[in-house]
Order: sequence, then C-alpha cells, then structure tokens
Amino acid sequence: MSSPVSVRCILESELSQHRSKESCWVLVSGRVYDVTGFLKRHPGGEAMILRQAGSDVSREMEGPPHRHSENARRWMEQYYIGDLIKDTAEPQTVRGRRKATESEQTKEDQTGASRCSSVNTETDLVNWTKPLLWQVGHLGEKYDEWVHQPVDRPIRLFHSDFIEACSKTSWYMVPAVWLPMVLYLSWYCFTLLAQGDTRLFTTFTSEYTILVHKYSFPFLFLLGMFIWSLVEYLIHRFLFHMRPPASNYYLITLHFLLHGQHHKSPFDGSRLVFPPIPASFVIGGFYVLVRVLMPLGLGLSVFVGGLCGYVVYDMIHYYLHYGCPKKGSYMYGLKAYHVKHHFEHQRLGFGITTRFWDHPFNSLIPEETFGKDH
Repeated sequence: MSSPVSVRCILESELSQHRSKESCWVLVSGRVYDVTGFLKRHPGGEAMILRQAGSDVSREMEGPPHRHSENARRWMEQYYIGDLIKDTAEPQTVRGRRKATESEQTKEDQTGASRCSSVNTETDLVNWTKPLLWQVGHLGEKYDEWVHQPVDRPIRLFHSDFIEACSKTSWYMVPAVWLPMVLYLSWYCFTLLAQGDTRLFTTFTSEYTILVHKYSFPFLFLLGMFIWSLVEYLIHRFLFHMRPPASNYYLITLHFLLHGQHHKSPFDGSRLVFPPIPASFVIGGFYVLVRVLMPLGLGLSVFVGGLCGYVVYDMIHYYLHYGCPKKGSYMYGLKAYHVKHHFEHQRLGFGITTRFWDHPFNSLIPEETFGKDH
C-alpha cells in the first residue's frame, strides 16, 4: 500500500516573491503553480503571465480575453506545487504538514528534479516505458479522447534506435537541407525559362502555344507557395485529422504516426517539424506529379515555390509552439489560434501559416464571447 502524498503548504508571502522570469508562481483556486517553464509557451505571451505573477489568476482563467479549456486546465496541473495558506496563522496541523514535506522539498531542490509529473504512468492507458506506436491501435474507441489530452513529455515511437532517430529532427535541419535546393532550383528554373523553349499547350497544338517568359518566374514561384498553402490545409484537415474507425488497429496506428503523436505531446521539440528523410519521399512524389502535369520549366518553377512554402510552413509551425511573438502582431494572433486548435478546437482551425483557407472550408475557430459580468 503506497503512502499518502504530502501536500506542500505555501505562505502568501512566499508566493508573492516569485514574480520573475526566473521563478514565476501563480495561484488558481487556492492551488499554487510554478509556471516558469511555461512562460515562453503561453500563447498570450510571457508578459501576460508576469503581470499577474505571485497573485491569484482564477478570474483570468475564466476570461476575458480567453476562457481556458479543460485541456488547458488539465495541462496546468503538471505545474502544481502546493496549496496556499494565510500568513496570519499557522495551526499545528499545518506546521506538521510543512515539516513532513520540508525534507522532501529540500532534497528535490538540491537534485533539481521537477516538482510536477508530466503524465501519470500508472493510470494512463498506455505503457510509457515502451514505444507507443504499436500500443495506440489497441485503444479502440478510447483513442480519440486519449490522443487529444496533451501531456508535456517526449514520445518514443519505435523499438529500433535507428528508425526512432529518423523520426525526429531539430528545427534547423529543415532549412539546412531544403533551402539550398530552393536556391539552386530557382537559379536553374530562371536559366531554363531564359532559353525560350518553355511553352504552354504544346501537347494540343503547335500553332497557338504561349511562351513562358523568364520574368514570369517570380509569379510562378509565388503561385507555388499559394498552392502549397492549400495543400498544407488539405493534408492537415483530411489526412492528419482523419477519424480512424475504433475497430481499425492499423488506421489508428497510422494516424498516431502521422499526427496523433504531435497532439499528444505538442511541445516535443524533436517532433515539431517533418524529418528530412521521410519528407524526401513526399517531396519526391510532388516533384513527379508536377513533371507529369506541366512542362519542365513551368512545373519546376511552381514546384520550387511550393518547396519554399513548405519550409516556411515548418518554421512557422515550430515558432508557434516555442516562439514569443509581440502582442498584436500577425504571429501573435496565429500562435493563439494554433494553441486553441491543440487544446480546445481540434476539429477546427487547420490553417498553420494562414487562416485564409479556414474561411471557404468553414473551419474557422469561432471568436469567444463573454457575459456582461466579465
């Protein structure tokens, strides 16, 4: 039989001392949370939390400007460190509780261990000590709810160390691998169009063809980026957010591999961008497609614009999770929008680099409304 968990008791004076980036505590309904590690991740920016640091934020949790979702509240419990007590009196029972936890807290501070658990490994539906990919398919009808309850811990997918390494990457690998190709192909396309051999409709007629001028390259490049924004939306909505049948082990496994693992652990920095090795197969597929559908110069020009759009997409996606955009900026609104997609509206808000396509496809996250009492 396990011993009861001791609750740390925190005085009001102690709480009020933690008001900086180095140590930021807040109070919600009598419970104290150390949110220092969450400051840069907060969609409203770290300044919004720091203004309320060391005080009660229960009202702010209800909004305005934002009413925090159940997932957000569940996520916050990872940062719980103790209960608040008044400075004016400290009964014998409270002193006993403080004394009981004092040695544990001292040991914890000395070792630098986290005061909060990222996931309850004893009660969770999967075994976190083993790769998750081959387990999630057995969750059946519980999978959808489980995968949309985010946790703050890294995920291991595969047994093989090599395959596992190929499934993860640092953010800078995306521009390091693909931007040199964008630059080279841009130069190649311009010189190819400059030869004056690229014409439209040559398959149908030789009399009424249209020359693709070299100065049209920037417009074709931008067209490729625009097309990518649509492809990005369609993939995210219809592939990444497909609803696998509860009885289909393989579709659930595929969904978790493609995107479910990102929703389960949205701040796993090694899984926020597409690793270059698997990405090369997808990009290769798009290259073959444009080569079949378009003349070489035209197809490559559109393709390289789409490839650049992909790099921008991955970099923006990483920034939305780890960046701290200035309040009121375009990225600030986009970050708040994307966090709502993760924590509250998983079936809406599929645009990453832009909300443009959410409008015609009727998947825009609705604006929040508050009563007069707020």
